[in-house]
Amino acid sequence: MSTFSAFRYLVLVFLFCFYIRKIQSVEQNLSFEFGDFVKDSNFESKLSLFGDAKVVNGGIQMSGSVGFSAGRILNKTPFKVVERSPRKMVSFSMHFVFSLSRENGDGFTFMMVPIGYPFDVFDGGLFGLLGGRKMKFFAVEFDTFMDEKYGDLNGNHVGVDLSSFVSVKVSNVSDIKLGLLNSGEKLQSWIDYEASSKRLEIRLSKLGEIRPVDPLLSCPVDMSEMWKEDELFVGLSSSSGNSTQKCNIYSWNFKTRTTPQWMHSEPLDPQAFEVKKDEMKVQSRSDCALRILGALLLATGCGALGAFFVVIVWTILGSRRPVAPEDNPAVLEHKKEFDEYKKFIVVVDKAMEDGKGKN
Repeated sequence: MSTFSAFRYLVLVFLFCFYIRKIQSVEQNLSFEFGDFVKDSNFESKLSLFGDAKVVNGGIQMSGSVGFSAGRILNKTPFKVVERSPRKMVSFSMHFVFSLSRENGDGFTFMMVPIGYPFDVFDGGLFGLLGGRKMKFFAVEFDTFMDEKYGDLNGNHVGVDLSSFVSVKVSNVSDIKLGLLNSGEKLQSWIDYEASSKRLEIRLSKLGEIRPVDPLLSCPVDMSEMWKEDELFVGLSSSSGNSTQKCNIYSWNFKTRTTPQWMHSEPLDPQAFEVKKDEMKVQSRSDCALRILGALLLATGCGALGAFFVVIVWTILGSRRPVAPEDNPAVLEHKKEFDEYKKFIVVVDKAMEDGKGKN
């Protein structure tokens, strides 16, 4: 095998291994992190401002510049909560710092909306979201106004909204002795969604304190069922309501991560799991077989890669092995001495034979 042919096969095996590794790897995750929103942070490369949202003293003021104001911050890159080929579910984590002035405004939300949502349209809905329109959205509301129309717990709560301002679950901020959301102090929040358990957790504390162990609110949410394969945008949205409440965001980071579906844990509802047990078993075996096949192909490719590498090294080293020419003086001298030695042995043996004959 020539060196060129071996090198060609080596390249082909390398590309094959790279392809196998690529299809097994996790899709590129959506991620951004901004400790502030000054010009040097270059936040405009990943985030867009709508409505009354504007940069003020290194933070973004979403609402409160005038009465009945509203604004939004949205990321520019859409993502999916369900990835296919192979099928993966998407989890996310975020942390942000905010403050709400003392007026009794609507507060603000973290939201997820699909492509096609009119980002630059404001119609006076709560939290800067569209009111009276049947549009799908997911939101975590930080509410500072008690609105009996939507069954609000009080004017100091956090709730989870699924395409409706009537929250599916609510927690009272006063229960964790944090004070009021609209105290004017800087607060921080963590929002985490774990796709494997289909669970959303919200944590809240004062700025400078460590992340709480126990969440303020924990809620079962199946994002894959709600959004399926829709492309989504994440953002923050606020409205001042009938007030001049100012909502300011000082930092924000967001990150997604994907996990193969076969790694997902048991769903929250055991009865639902029993109903789909056989279906999940078949799907799990299929996914396991595909992973085993992929591992075997990868191992085979790597083995072939190693073999071709050895062949190339052997070919190169073998072609450079030193061989002494026959007309080398040192070789001829050595050969001459060896011939004389053979002759000497023959002479001695001949002499000994003659001596025996005379006796």
